Amino acid sequence: MDPIALLAAEPGRAALFLDVDGTLAPIVPRPEDAFVPPETRVELRRLVSSYELVACVSGRPGDDARRVVGVDGIVYVGEHGLELEPDAETWAERLRAFTGSVSWPHDGKRLSASFHYRTHPDQAAAEAELREVELVAREHGFRTRWGRKLLEVLPPLEASKATAARSLLAEHGLRRALYAGDDTTDLDGFRALDGLELAVRVAVRSAEGPAALAEAADVVVESPAELLALLRRL
Repeated sequence: MDPIALLAAEPGRAALFLDVDGTLAPIVPRPEDAFVPPETRVELRRLVSSYELVACVSGRPGDDARRVVGVDGIVYVGEHGLELEPDAETWAERLRAFTGSVSWPHDGKRLSASFHYRTHPDQAAAEAELREVELVAREHGFRTRWGRKLLEVLPPLEASKATAARSLLAEHGLRRALYAGDDTTDLDGFRALDGLELAVRVAVRSAEGPAALAEAADVVVESPAELLALLRRL
């Protein structure tokens, strides 16, 4: 039977994990301008009313993800799961000192930092400069990760979208879930569903996203608009 239909048949036994940027909200030149379209918000409100758990696990801070999505009743977990990791707070001051020493603008998050270059006029030069930022970050003990037109600097902790999703699944006692995402960090979210009774991994494919995401997915869609069509089936 279609796994989407199986999830929809018993929503009270299932969780929905959704990335925000590039998944629910279309990618825009400036991250602060992103928003979830009104028609998607309508479906999210419907899903919140029927599923045991609907969660947005985002690279944004949780409060900012809540602003972009604009739907009550969703559990918002920010900074790729770091907001659920107590030890992340011990790195906040060191991160603030590091970002203060770097001339490249960043997004001002508290537990991690994203250096975007989507709007830079010379993409190759931007990547080269950020490679230097990456080297310095690693020298300071941070770990780094590249995503869709951005470099992320994070504490050297195991926190990820996988740890966040697993924690929420355990908290709600659920063994069925769907995870939808579009970027490298969502591969962690996919892995969080390993071993469940019913797991549906949805990749929102793009030219900028990792090929591995579509390869690991059970369902592939080509845009947030196509994901909306899938949500309407749940």
